[in-house]
Amino acid sequence: MLRILESQAPAKQNASSTIATLSGRLQSATLLEDRRAAILGLRSFAKLYPASVASGGLRNLISCLNKDVEDVDTTKVVLETLLMLFNPDESSPEASDDIALWLADEFTQRQENITALLDLLDTSDFFSRLYSLQLISAISTARPERTQECVYTAPLGVSRLVAVLEDKREAIRSEGLLLLTALTPSSPDLQKLVAFENAFDRTFGIIDVEGALTHGGITVQDCLSLLANLLRLNISNQSYFRETGWVKKLASLLGESIREQDSPEGVAEWARPQRDKNVWGLLAVLRLFLLKGSLGTQASQVSFWQSSVLIQVLDIAFRESFDVLIRAEALATAADLIRSNRGLQEAFGQQEVHDPYSKDTPHVNGHVEKPPPSVTVNVISGLLDLALAPTSVHAFDIKQFFLRRAIDGHTSEREEADNILTILIEDSEASRSLDPYRKWIAAVLLFHLLYEDFDTKNLAMGISEGNAEEGEEVVTCIQALSANLIAGEQKGDDERVAIGYLMILCGWLYEDHDAVNDFLGEGSNVQSIVQLVARNDQSQALVSGLCALLLGIVYEFSTKDSPISRETIHQILMNRLGREVYVDKITKLREHPMVRDYEVLHQGSESQLGGLPEVFFDRTFIDFVKDNFSRAMRAIDRAPGIEVPVVANGIHKGVSRELVDSLKGQVDAGSQTIQKLESDMLTLERKLGQEQADHRKAKESATVELGRIKNINDALQKNHEEDIQRHLQEHQRALAENQRDHEAALLSLQTDMQKAKMDSDTSAERVRRRNEAEIADLKATITSLRTELEKASKEHVQDLQTAHEDYTSKTAALEARLQRAEDKSGDAEKRATQLQKVSDEKEDARRTAQTELDDMLMVLGDLEEKRARDKKRLKEHGEQLSDDEDDEEVEGEEKNVSGDDDAGDVD
Repeated sequence: MLRILESQAPAKQNASSTIATLSGRLQSATLLEDRRAAILGLRSFAKLYPASVASGGLRNLISCLNKDVEDVDTTKVVLETLLMLFNPDESSPEASDDIALWLADEFTQRQENITALLDLLDTSDFFSRLYSLQLISAISTARPERTQECVYTAPLGVSRLVAVLEDKREAIRSEGLLLLTALTPSSPDLQKLVAFENAFDRTFGIIDVEGALTHGGITVQDCLSLLANLLRLNISNQSYFRETGWVKKLASLLGESIREQDSPEGVAEWARPQRDKNVWGLLAVLRLFLLKGSLGTQASQVSFWQSSVLIQVLDIAFRESFDVLIRAEALATAADLIRSNRGLQEAFGQQEVHDPYSKDTPHVNGHVEKPPPSVTVNVISGLLDLALAPTSVHAFDIKQFFLRRAIDGHTSEREEADNILTILIEDSEASRSLDPYRKWIAAVLLFHLLYEDFDTKNLAMGISEGNAEEGEEVVTCIQALSANLIAGEQKGDDERVAIGYLMILCGWLYEDHDAVNDFLGEGSNVQSIVQLVARNDQSQALVSGLCALLLGIVYEFSTKDSPISRETIHQILMNRLGREVYVDKITKLREHPMVRDYEVLHQGSESQLGGLPEVFFDRTFIDFVKDNFSRAMRAIDRAPGIEVPVVANGIHKGVSRELVDSLKGQVDAGSQTIQKLESDMLTLERKLGQEQADHRKAKESATVELGRIKNINDALQKNHEEDIQRHLQEHQRALAENQRDHEAALLSLQTDMQKAKMDSDTSAERVRRRNEAEIADLKATITSLRTELEKASKEHVQDLQTAHEDYTSKTAALEARLQRAEDKSGDAEKRATQLQKVSDEKEDARRTAQTELDDMLMVLGDLEEKRARDKKRLKEHGEQLSDDEDDEEVEGEEKNVSGDDDAGDVD
């Protein structure tokens, strides 16, 4: 029994056949319920068999978005199925990244597919709007550029997407925000279109709803990301942002975050990380307006200043309640706000900021106890306090940004404890603390003040230690810095201190003969620096390389009048150090990761051992080293007798090896030019002799050729006369033949014309007589019929009717015969007309032939006249003509006369 039931059971279906069946049913179904059932079946397979479902039913699923858009349930199931195809199970045997690409291609290759998804945003159904946004996001992830094009060209596509930001349902609003962020990073046209759809207003509205910067979560970050996409490198959107007054909104958001921090409740610890992220994002948006060299940077700086954005940014930078990275970003933003703008820089220097080292307000159980009045300092003083305070190591990132962007070119006499010269020149035990960055930052400040500024260098040259009147030794600033460098290396100070001193000395001595002479005024400096270079300590590769660079600079810019002459320095370098060691040390410095990879390394990150930050150099000094690396390598190869010229305050010093090489090159070029000219002159002389010989030879050849040409000319003249006579005879013979042919043709045409005319007249007469006879016959018949009709009228009415009918039919037949006779008469007349036309055409042909004959006679006359003129010209040149030629001429004239008479007869 079981076997019978098993044999009658239907065959088992696998997934592939089931999917194929459902796809066919979806394609052929006419009822909505049947299509929905097929889609539900496909949805159950979409996660595990995405490739099979997509290959069999994708296009039908997409078509349902247009066909069944009015049915919310069906649309929801279709969208869910499509989303499952984009996100299959990881355990699926058909899961692959290529499926998403194929699905995205199917959607983006036809504009109406994306338009159908965008049309769903007009509905109020939650799932239709949410799923359509998620589906467009999935398509954009696979094919971003093509999706951007489809959305941009779709009718009201961008408008519908931006309108989603006003949806009260958070899930839809967040999904729309993410989709706009994904669509706008690289398309300026799409950025402009989104911005002009009131995207700024709607984005700031979401930020306010979510709790602004302080209480806002990840949604606020997404809003800031969208703003960054719309404003990045887009001058049009930036201008629109400023003109519509949204800069004040940025200042308001920053001010609100500061007020929340200063409120009695403060900001909870758990909320600070997200608050800092939001503030950092807004600062990053501000910096998009302030790109160096951008057209709208100056306008943005003025707008931010007028809207008090700079004040809010500085307030954040000097508040320890914000994270160090946020304060560093705020300082960078402030630097961008005043870069290359002298007016704002002057106003910036007058600002008061919160004292970064004033005591914080104590908190008791989360509440503030009567906050003391805020302590403010000048912004320049506050920045120096951040940079040079003993605890500066804990805020290094802030100083790093500040020193690179804010203090270049500023000098100010401060309290002795914060004076950079005091920090660098005094080498007391108290100044040698655990924080090497105090001296390093002071060195960077001094380096920036001295770098490529001869006025500042000259001012610094006047700084000295010791009183000569009291018998004390006078030590200049350069000598003091050199001594501290050497002493620090001997005492084992942190290498950052030595690097700071070496940065100052390299930047100061470069292209400055006076500074080099000051350095060489202390004779032991060179020997000590050579020892630092010669040591074999791999851990001090940076210091050794910088010392070698310093020696190269000293030798490059030393003079014959230096305290230690160039020749002596060259001997010390070659004997005590050696060229190979010098080159090796500088090469290792250039190849060191801290120098080579400076631009890609994160400056300020702590070392792996948890010590000081891995920061050794300033960006400007790294550029200085890389720009002058080749020159430093070649310096040791320069001869001691050649000085390098330097223009310092308009004064030229030294002898330029480049100038000597240039002059030598000019002399060599002149010598080569003279040799070339002499060679060219000899060549020209040889060519002149050759051309003279060729000229004589050509002259002789021309004489011989002239005689030969004269003979040929005589022969050609004789042959020419014979040819003329022969052509004349042939022409006359051809003319006679043409005349005979013409007369015969004319006679034939006249005969044919007369015959045709006679035939036409005969035929017309015959037709006319026949027509007249038929007409007379018809008239007689009509008369007899009328007589018979009169006789028959007296008979019975029925006979009368019958006779009337016969009469009617016969009359119609006679009228038809009469019409045919008239038609034949017309045809005869037309034929006569055609014959007359043919006759006229033949007459025209005869006239044309006569005209051609006249033209040929005229040509013959012209030839005779030309021949007579040629003979007359020959007689004038002394040529003798025979009697036969004269007779031929007379006969030719007679023939011309007779020919004219004949032509007259023909006419």
